[in-house]
Amino acid sequence: MFRKIRAFGPVVLIPAAWLAAGAGYADYLSNDGILIAHLIMASFIAFFAITGWDDMDQGALRAWRLVLVAGFVITIAGVGGFAFSSLDTVLHATSLVGWMVLPAVGLAYTARELPDSVLVYAGGGALSVLGAVLFLGTFVGLGELIAAAAFALVALGQTAGIVDAARR
Repeated sequence: MFRKIRAFGPVVLIPAAWLAAGAGYADYLSNDGILIAHLIMASFIAFFAITGWDDMDQGALRAWRLVLVAGFVITIAGVGGFAFSSLDTVLHATSLVGWMVLPAVGLAYTARELPDSVLVYAGGGALSVLGAVLFLGTFVGLGELIAAAAFALVALGQTAGIVDAARR
């Protein structure tokens, strides 16, 4: 049962997480909802890291073990944004942009490890980085449409990678 959850859970969780992040950014999800989403995500990350640690000791999965560890830290930074209101913008942005960029590194590494799927993984990583760049543009006044495009690109790129991984 755990193997199936580890293999196929992220296929649902990754797009759901980006949908929730986008909804929170657009004020369709309350701060309490975003806090709950962070806590759920931290729990799932811990679950996947602990139960899959030994399986992720070689090949492309080695990079993803590091993504999970670093991702747990940046997710907790996002939780910290709710506890320390004076740092909320910095901590939430760190968590959000971190989750846009961190998987892109894992996708790039996977593209190198799996040359027969380079388009899926390198393309997914590129979409994720492009989304992060667009999202950073919102800090200098680019509009809400840019933010929506950023979330969509990141979700598409990261979901493409995890769907291919689960299929394997």
